[in-house]
Amino acid sequence: MSKAVSANAGTVGRQAAVVAAASGLVLGMGLPANAADTTAGVSASTESGPATALAVTAAPTATVSFERPVVTTVAAPVVAPVTVQSTNDEDEDEDTDTASSTSAAAEKVVATAASAATSGLAAIAYTGIGSPYVWGGTSPTTGWDCSGFTQWVYAQAGISIPRVNAWTAMTPTSTPQPGDLVMQNGGAHVGIYVGNGMMISALNPSQGTLLHSVAATGTSSFYTLAG
Repeated sequence: MSKAVSANAGTVGRQAAVVAAASGLVLGMGLPANAADTTAGVSASTESGPATALAVTAAPTATVSFERPVVTTVAAPVVAPVTVQSTNDEDEDEDTDTASSTSAAAEKVVATAASAATSGLAAIAYTGIGSPYVWGGTSPTTGWDCSGFTQWVYAQAGISIPRVNAWTAMTPTSTPQPGDLVMQNGGAHVGIYVGNGMMISALNPSQGTLLHSVAATGTSSFYTLAG
């Protein structure tokens, strides 16, 4: 800063002076020559080298003021939350998934109901034990034959099956459950499977309706209403 003042002292004169107060304040002033004579004294030593310093003094009563630029602030913009809306395709997918779930639930209910009904059929079959065997009969009191007995058991559960060849209206199964139909000897005999390799059927006039082993009465095929 002192170099700048020294270098320009001859050309600028006393039009500009940088005043260093004893308090350490720096005053930038642009004053006329006559005003400068009354407010500040400037003394400079003769240049004797490339690094001659200029000593600047100021009166203790000098007033220093600084202009501060006006600074304004702007609040940051408020970012509104964004809600992602589903597209029509997504809505259709949700509807499809809901319909599929509903359909699966309905099928499960039907399967459960069918299983419960089948289990109930075995219990009904037990109530027919001891009834007489009568060819062509359909009643537990007056007697029945094998097909009359199976038709009666299903009817008590609210299920209608043909009296003859009832298995043709059912589904073959290799894993019979209690209540399923047992068809034996190519259709010559039929009864109700009750589990553990046992069945109940109206066997013949001498034995009537009884619980017996499936294997004791010939070859067997199994049919079910559960699908």
